[in-house]
Amino acid sequence: MIKKAPWLFMLFLSACLLLLAGCADKTDSTNNQEEEETEKADQYDQLAQEKNEELELEPLELTSYSEEVGAEIAEPAYKHFAANGKVTVEGTIEKHAELKSDYVWIKIHADEEGPAGDKHEYYAPITDGEFKQDIRFFNGEGEYRVEVQVPSTDRDNYYYDTAKFTVENVNPDMNRDISYTPFGFEAGLNLEGDTSYLQEEEVFSLKGAVTELTDDDTLMLVLRKDSETWKHLIPLDGGEFSYDVPLFYGAGLHELEVLVPDEERENYYQTATTLLIDNESEQIMEPIEYSKTYMERGVTLDFPQYGGEETDGVYEVKGTIDPNAEFGPETDHIYITTKKGEDEALDVIPVEDYQFNDSFHLRFGPGIYEVTVSVPEIKEENSDYFRYFGFAKFHVDSTAPDERDLLPSRGVQSDDPQIISLAEEVTGGIAGEREKVKAVYEYVAKNIAYDVEKYETDNFNWDDSALKVLELKKGVCQDYAYLAIAMLRAADIEARFVEGKAKGSGILPGNHAWVEAKVDGNWLTMDPTWGSGYVDDDVFTAKYNEDYFDPNPDEFAKTHTRTGVAY
Repeated sequence: MIKKAPWLFMLFLSACLLLLAGCADKTDSTNNQEEEETEKADQYDQLAQEKNEELELEPLELTSYSEEVGAEIAEPAYKHFAANGKVTVEGTIEKHAELKSDYVWIKIHADEEGPAGDKHEYYAPITDGEFKQDIRFFNGEGEYRVEVQVPSTDRDNYYYDTAKFTVENVNPDMNRDISYTPFGFEAGLNLEGDTSYLQEEEVFSLKGAVTELTDDDTLMLVLRKDSETWKHLIPLDGGEFSYDVPLFYGAGLHELEVLVPDEERENYYQTATTLLIDNESEQIMEPIEYSKTYMERGVTLDFPQYGGEETDGVYEVKGTIDPNAEFGPETDHIYITTKKGEDEALDVIPVEDYQFNDSFHLRFGPGIYEVTVSVPEIKEENSDYFRYFGFAKFHVDSTAPDERDLLPSRGVQSDDPQIISLAEEVTGGIAGEREKVKAVYEYVAKNIAYDVEKYETDNFNWDDSALKVLELKKGVCQDYAYLAIAMLRAADIEARFVEGKAKGSGILPGNHAWVEAKVDGNWLTMDPTWGSGYVDDDVFTAKYNEDYFDPNPDEFAKTHTRTGVAY
């Protein structure tokens, strides 16, 4: 046997005593808290009892309708009494099979309006002719009038008074239970939490589940404050839902109504429950405007959650596409349209693994922009145009300067390292702006072949771009323009994409695109496509020429008609 040193033994013993003392302290603290709560409950029970001794406790009276359906109320027993925070309403209905509803409607009215309003209600399920519902008092201490109503035997959604009583609640605690309507019960709705009066700041996280709906169904949210109203549909995932609800309308009480689909009417919703949310933030936010495309195409927009934000010129969108939605697997990109006054730009953001998360530029200077987020039309045949359908619209306030002709844009990846490197290689060592622009024109016209097949088959794609044409070394007029503009902007030269018509060319007539570059403060025109060669019998022949670099305006107008600038 090894002998322990006395000092080690004493240290060990001291540690044990300290541990036991800590446990004792924790246990004592818990016990003290429980004792305080019990003492508090006893205090209000005693206060309620004292008030009841002062009141003349008269028996509860039932209406004549109770005799028609054989309704009896077991609790409460009196028509005016005091209670400690909670009252049970319990009874039976003999002729329950004849009723037009399976719920007793219990309405509660506070004599004085409080933070949680002045009324609340419960629907108590009737099971085998019996019902029982615990009710609590949403504004704490005060007087409440309670009405118990039983369904009609001959009219849908109609109830008759069966009993009325008054409760003097002596407990100051506010308890507004989450209560469900018959539609909520039938949908199997169950929200997280135990109160329907909440205090939040800017955003409320709504979570819950439904057992009687499918993932093909949606829930509707209706948010109200004063005269303002916002509506939104949210999806179900495995019978569950989660959504951060922005409290758009600043400080004060917001009413959030949760609605479930009406099984008997298509595209119609019925109230399932209502929450009251006291927003402690003064910030007023702009609701996002959603279209029906949002649900039809299975989009979930995670960011932004509201509009009206201020940004330094770059803004992000983030979200997902439901793979089970119509065209879900085929939706491989989304479009962003930004408008400021008469100016408009179109950006494209890829969808990968059913997720999108990217940013875009607000290129037209400081001010308010209208932003529309869209999904593409899914087409089976090639075409030279793209259609898209907006699913969300909001506003953004930009503080950035107007750099519309220098920033990257759709198809123009002027900030890509490969483009920057190429621009430096082509323009490096050249001093004048005109000479730099001429070098870019020459590079694009000499190194890119015209893609006759793409033109004839309308094989245009959403991801056509400067990088793509640089990889393929061929393209049509838009691709020549994309590459030239990307290189110019990478060289810090303003350039823009010009849309128009061309006729009588050796390349092919019709819709056309070319480039304008700013040289020494003035716009210079160039068409690298026409400078690259010509098409004869559907065959492209490379033959570089300088005729379409800064051409004579009158001569250029004979073959080119400018219709506008695209961003």
